[in-house]
Amino acid sequence: MGNAPSAVRIEVAEAQPPWRYPAGPAGLGLYAIGDVHGRDDLLAALIDAVRADADEAGSARNLLIGLGDYVDRGPASAAVIERLSQFEARGFELVPLMGNHEHLMLKFLADPDEGGPWLANGAAATLASYGVAVGSGWPERFRYPSLRDALARNLPPRHRRFVDTLATSHAVGDYLFVHAGVRPGVPLGRQAVQDLIWIRGPFLESAERFDRLVVHGHSIAPDPELRPNRIGIDTGAYRTGRLTALAITGARQRLITACGPADPHYSEL
Repeated sequence: MGNAPSAVRIEVAEAQPPWRYPAGPAGLGLYAIGDVHGRDDLLAALIDAVRADADEAGSARNLLIGLGDYVDRGPASAAVIERLSQFEARGFELVPLMGNHEHLMLKFLADPDEGGPWLANGAAATLASYGVAVGSGWPERFRYPSLRDALARNLPPRHRRFVDTLATSHAVGDYLFVHAGVRPGVPLGRQAVQDLIWIRGPFLESAERFDRLVVHGHSIAPDPELRPNRIGIDTGAYRTGRLTALAITGARQRLITACGPADPHYSEL
């Protein structure tokens, strides 16, 4: 399917939970991509597969939603942002959402004293992809301003615009797309940004049926998590070599996965 690199194969499977998910809006194909984390090789193949799937489904319009965490840990964060910031495909609209890693990156760009949390979460790979060498002394706070200034210089303007303008959620029909999840007991229209991009336990463990079915990434699982109230599609691309997209066309939900080599720097799940 598509022009996927030879090292990457595509798997397509119907989502078949023992319950019925809501249908997508008529005439609109919905595609959500899980956490990329610098795996541009997988993203390129998956976008090709999504476009081929959309051609086959024949929807009049298509929406491609990135669930965030495009940067950090994997080897090619700059290439991922370049691909998404330049994305154009006939019949497609791109809606990129913010992940907690983009949030950390923006905080560092605004204040170099925020470098510690970002560097502790894989930022060295992102900096290297923009030609900024971190070196072995990165924990020393006095170096954070020079790292921030070098990153700001090396970020192409369209990359900065991309991360500056990321949305924190997107609702379509009976679906809500977010990076991390939602806070149970809080109306969807009143969710805090901190929860939308960071929450885990209270959301993952909740059986609450929200007003919309929540599609999210952020929390890695070996396979997509199909639950009555949520669908999680972070399959740990940066470590497992598996980047997953959810496709929703009418009453059908499919899982499209780009499968490539695992990163030897990370252990398997």
